[in-house]
Amino acid sequence: MTHHPVVIIGGGPAGLTAGYELLKRGIKPIVLEKADKVGGISRTETYKDYRFDIGGHRFFTKVGEVDRFWHEILEDEFIQVPRLSRIYYQGKFYNYPLSLFNALSNLGIIQSFLILVSYLRAKLRARLNPDFEPETFEEWVIDCFGRRLYRIFFKTYTEKVWGIPCTQIRADWAAQRIQNMSLKRAVINAVFKSQNAKSLIKEFKYPILGPGMMWERCQEKLESQGAPVYLHTTVTRIEREGTRIKRITAKQGDETLQFTGDHFISSMPVTALLYRLDPPPPDYVLEAAKGLKYRDFLIVSLVINQQDLFPDNWIYIHSPEFKVGRIQNFKNWSPAMVPDPSKTCLGMEYFCSEGDQLWELSDVELIELASREAIDLNIGVNQGDVEDGVVIRQHKAYPVYDGEYRKHLQVIQEYIQTFENLQTVGRNGMHRYNNQDHSMLTAMLAVKNILGENHDLWNVNVERSYHEEFTTEESPKKPQQQLVAK
Repeated sequence: MTHHPVVIIGGGPAGLTAGYELLKRGIKPIVLEKADKVGGISRTETYKDYRFDIGGHRFFTKVGEVDRFWHEILEDEFIQVPRLSRIYYQGKFYNYPLSLFNALSNLGIIQSFLILVSYLRAKLRARLNPDFEPETFEEWVIDCFGRRLYRIFFKTYTEKVWGIPCTQIRADWAAQRIQNMSLKRAVINAVFKSQNAKSLIKEFKYPILGPGMMWERCQEKLESQGAPVYLHTTVTRIEREGTRIKRITAKQGDETLQFTGDHFISSMPVTALLYRLDPPPPDYVLEAAKGLKYRDFLIVSLVINQQDLFPDNWIYIHSPEFKVGRIQNFKNWSPAMVPDPSKTCLGMEYFCSEGDQLWELSDVELIELASREAIDLNIGVNQGDVEDGVVIRQHKAYPVYDGEYRKHLQVIQEYIQTFENLQTVGRNGMHRYNNQDHSMLTAMLAVKNILGENHDLWNVNVERSYHEEFTTEESPKKPQQQLVAK
């Protein structure tokens, strides 16, 4: 048994950020990670010197503390990457965010007219019923864009991602993940070339060898200064006395380890945390934990015997006849991700749940499926071009925002907040579909709490760290307290 001032569960962006921030303040924590490498879903996997991400991670943030952190860790080992992503639907490519003239050209006059009529109907309904608050993803998108555009560009892909109807997904997720650009604004910007138009960022920073490079370097800095990071270490029991955590038991291979600490920070799935508490939480809390759901994810990385395929960083596949949901072109993130410049590496991403048909396919079957779909999509891959492939499966990649999640999470949040020396951070630690910088921000605030400040991590302003919108208008500077609304 060893004692540490702070014990951190999870070696992803949130856990390692907490560790590094503590170290800068003279506190040497310990980090426990069950996987064989750090980074969580932001890690970079390697196969025969081909490097690929688990979902692709842009390094863009509006949070100054996060940006400074990135540069402290990697200094100048970033490249600037042009941002290009498109939607594939019925054999055609659509710009994302939607471009008026590109969409008109692909859809045709009749379909475009019907979309405009649908949009005007939605705006009329909103005007007649100003108190209406969308509760589901479907209602939110129709309210913003109209029913016809929803069916073409949102319904199929979203249901592919989550595996449930859009009527069962909360509007919370739509508000966080979809750029809030109305069809009206898009038309005005396209016709009048507005100089104050909001848009998505045109480029982003990216570590030259992928996002895992950031977290591997962070691990090195921690360990070189006496803050160990234990890999292959699975937390099996979290002992408590009343509202204080006292001891953690973990398994590392055949060895049982125990750790005591003054403070504990956890980025493991909050449901798993609750199940490992000893004594266990009240029954009503465990029932709430059972109600939270996750979506799993797998990526089939294909080595293609083609020097160039398409210019996008990634492509969204909205056509329902294809099972693949998104395709990453890792060479377009960083050429250094592909060791042979005459080859290309594609990440065919499939959203699924453990136990369903896709998840249960063998690696050989998944590589065959991904190869066939890459050819059928007409993205430049020809018969015989696929030379190799590998499959990576990711459990609990996305917390699900279904109709019941909010009430269950509220119960869990209130219970977690009763602990004096435990804080949960990050995507899975708070069951929030957030980006890397938001996960890091919650960890930074957790460290400040340990040092005596008083931040409510559950009320971090998610929107500010999510959206990639920028504007040419000068924005008034806001104090730090507004960045992390309490």
